[in-house]
Amino acid sequence: MSNPHISLPQGSLEKQTTTLNLGPTHPATHGVFQNILEMDGERVVSAVPTVGYIHRAFEKIAERRPYYQIAPLTDRLNYCSSPINNMGWHLTTERLLGLQLPKRVEYLRVIIMELARISDHIICNGVVGVDTGAFTGFLYIMEFRELAYEIYEEVCGSRLTTNIGRVGGFERNFSNAAFEKIERFLKEFPKALKEFETLLVRNRIFIERTQGVGAITAERALNYGFTGPNLRAAGVDYDVRVAHPYSSYGDFKFDIPVGTTGDCYDRFLVRGEEMWQSLSIIRQALDKIQDLPADVYHADVPAYYLPDKSDVYTKMEALIYHFKIVMGETDILPGELYNAVEGANGELGFYVISDGGRSPYRLHFRRPCFIYYQAYPELIHGAMLADAVVCMSSLNLIAGELDA
Repeated sequence: MSNPHISLPQGSLEKQTTTLNLGPTHPATHGVFQNILEMDGERVVSAVPTVGYIHRAFEKIAERRPYYQIAPLTDRLNYCSSPINNMGWHLTTERLLGLQLPKRVEYLRVIIMELARISDHIICNGVVGVDTGAFTGFLYIMEFRELAYEIYEEVCGSRLTTNIGRVGGFERNFSNAAFEKIERFLKEFPKALKEFETLLVRNRIFIERTQGVGAITAERALNYGFTGPNLRAAGVDYDVRVAHPYSSYGDFKFDIPVGTTGDCYDRFLVRGEEMWQSLSIIRQALDKIQDLPADVYHADVPAYYLPDKSDVYTKMEALIYHFKIVMGETDILPGELYNAVEGANGELGFYVISDGGRSPYRLHFRRPCFIYYQAYPELIHGAMLADAVVCMSSLNLIAGELDA
């Protein structure tokens, strides 16, 4: 019963909202995402995202670098699947130069790109499990992300930011140890992936935490510019590997998994099925290279591909090519193009304008995460605070792609 001797100020009974900072110091925001939330209790009324905490001006730096020196910059975009970024840039440069690569080189690239896709999806789906309270699955499948990094290390000597490959192919041929590790991955990972899915796909708690959360329609997703798993989860079967085949992806048989609701649960399922499809593609690629010359790992383009050290020390022509490439003295033909690959997060595109110099006149990276984050306030409108964290994880927002 209220006290009749206490008078309440006018308007004090009106509903009031609270301002809450979700990030940048929250564990789910990687230390660089800030979301200023207006909260009605536990429910999100509105959200204002902030970007720019790690802006590194990659595009402008790239415009002052020779083409082959830009690949290490792409590593720092989606660093969870950096080999795809590297291959995307090499393919863009090769297209600008009009180069044709041997089939074995293209198949080896497919193997590396699909391994990168799997390792990226391992992180995303594992973290979605963690954010819904299931830590065990994350620890279990991370072992195979480590195995994928060991394969990168065998191929190029690096693990996370790989700078893998070169314009025209690979720096060196795949070793027997690399192929053995790939075979081990194909043998052991399917069992672990199946058990991981058993933990979560039909788990009642996980379903209730993800179904209907962060949903987006196909129309809204297309309007925002969604691509990749986030678009396919909304029911649109767009995949750059099929729509615009590159690196001989047209030689492989695989399905494009699609969802229906575009919510966190469908995004989880789409990424899970994509891992199975990637395993199938890797097996097909391994089978195809058996019939090809084992010593071919780059195209015959001496003006753009570094010669062997033994040739540099003994042949004048090789020494000249080596000097011109390393010192950035090789001019690229003038032209303008947009080239895209199917990154683990979606369509990763490179828009290049060349004026015939050693560096791009203009360069723009199309980073899919930058587009997804713009839709984040709409996806969490009316959701609970805990749902906002799960939604961010299911979009697989990578900070490196956000601020190029």
